Amino acid sequence: MSLPAGTGVRRPIISPRMNAELRKDRKTLRMDENQQKRDEFTRLHHSPGAFIMPNAWDAGTARILEGLGFKALATTSAGLAFSMGIRDSSGSLSRSQVLDNARSIVEATKLPVSADLENGFGDAPENCAQTVREAIKIGLCGGAIEDSTGDPDNPIYEFEHAVDRIRAAVAAKSRPGFLITARAENFIYNRPDLNDTIRRLQAFEEAGADVVYAPGLADIATVRAVCKSVSVPVNVVVGLTAASYTVDNLSSARVRRISTGGSLARAALGEMIRAAQELKECGTFEYSKRAISDADAARQMRVIPRVAN
Repeated sequence: MSLPAGTGVRRPIISPRMNAELRKDRKTLRMDENQQKRDEFTRLHHSPGAFIMPNAWDAGTARILEGLGFKALATTSAGLAFSMGIRDSSGSLSRSQVLDNARSIVEATKLPVSADLENGFGDAPENCAQTVREAIKIGLCGGAIEDSTGDPDNPIYEFEHAVDRIRAAVAAKSRPGFLITARAENFIYNRPDLNDTIRRLQAFEEAGADVVYAPGLADIATVRAVCKSVSVPVNVVVGLTAASYTVDNLSSARVRRISTGGSLARAALGEMIRAAQELKECGTFEYSKRAISDADAARQMRVIPRVAN
């Protein structure tokens, strides 16, 4: 039965002023939600024991990791680079590429997300500051900045310059609870100088860093020495070296946060390569028995309303 002309349901007329107020309300709601995430992220760093913060490389992996019950996520420049078919090296990704990827992860999950901000996308302290300002705008709860230069002949910034860069990043924070992680990269650039690494981490703490991080530490004794040298939370990455760690022994060493770097992305690539090799070399399909079902994968993902053609 058709309605007489003029009797259909009319959509309410929204004035430009009402539109502006609705946009303002939505922005305020997002800001409140982001602050709640930052508060929760801070709380995790000051709770007993170490928590695991796995590194997602896209929105889908963020959804899966949230569904598995993790409390916070990080991004990974390595995972992003691999997904784009490029090598993970300093300067291979732009600030906009990294932050666009981080935004997709933030929007895919209700969890706090901290980003791999590489070396701040420039040598100058102001580059680090600008990166932090943009990271806060997209809803991130933290970001890690390295002291690596990207120059193979001189891979680590001079001490004072490295500290100035962290100081600028800290000064750029406009929201309480956004956590700056300062990274000392000596050990992954063939400079296993523990004394210089500790000196840098202590200076980063003094400059206002909320978390410190020295990837590539060789063993638990070295991890323990780093943790004893600072009073802020320490992050340790697993899967980067052959060191055999557990959550329990890292917690006992006073580590507060455990990240996975690009290792989950590499694990996923490894399984794909093994499956493809089976196809090519054996002509069999046993890999499909290890794959999760389409229904299981779908349950992890968001439902997007269909748009009428």
